[in-house]
Amino acid sequence: MAPGYRDGPPLAPPGLTGLRPVLRDGERDLVAIEEPLEIRVDGEPVAVTMRTPGHDEELAAGFLFGEGLIELAPSVGPAQDFAANTIEVQGPLTRRPAARRFYTTSSCGVCGKGALEEVAVQAAPLPAGPRVERKLLASLPDRLVQPGFMRTGGLHATGLFDASGELICVREDVGRHNAMDKVVGWALLSGRLPLHGDVLCVSGRLSFELVQKAAVAGAAILVGVGAPTSLAVELAADRGMTLCGFAREGRMNVYSGPGRVLPSRT
Repeated sequence: MAPGYRDGPPLAPPGLTGLRPVLRDGERDLVAIEEPLEIRVDGEPVAVTMRTPGHDEELAAGFLFGEGLIELAPSVGPAQDFAANTIEVQGPLTRRPAARRFYTTSSCGVCGKGALEEVAVQAAPLPAGPRVERKLLASLPDRLVQPGFMRTGGLHATGLFDASGELICVREDVGRHNAMDKVVGWALLSGRLPLHGDVLCVSGRLSFELVQKAAVAGAAILVGVGAPTSLAVELAADRGMTLCGFAREGRMNVYSGPGRVLPSRT
């Protein structure tokens, strides 16, 4: 087994979806599943995303909400024709999607968008939000529950925390943007949006797309294990979001919105 990832037998624990047994050097191992999911709205295909199966209804709801296509919790379920890897969403849509269809990959999110204006989704102004001790924010990645990653080393995670650092919801996926969509979709379907009093934490780098999804969901603080991109920092500053990167080993960097970060108590 690869050191640092797997500490148990290569069998998916009960309830742990999205993993598939394979042979590695003649021994059983587990890898994360990557399969396409078609999202239909009122019977019309709107998007195809490469994702890890599981929580597909949340993924569809979170994706559409993050793209500004819905505002209320929709009716989500299997396609009426029972097509595999397809989710059907019953509107209402706040706007019709562009003629261009969305195609998202597990590595980079939405592809084929040529200009920044095309990906800009309007978000309500972020509130003052919680003020959280720096040490607590830096510890959030260590509080993420990532059983799939521990078994495969191939999944990203997004966690939703309250201001005290308690984990509310966590989702894993081969795509970091999918993991975020699943958490936002869970919150939407659970009636928890907007996330004004909560904190989002992601296991990887901080991209423009993740900042946008967090802003649309109303989260004023976004923490990541990895580095932010230039557009992520610019968008976070523009939206008034607190953006924290390189959160690991009790330390982190604050790239925007430092007013919500309280000094660590000794």
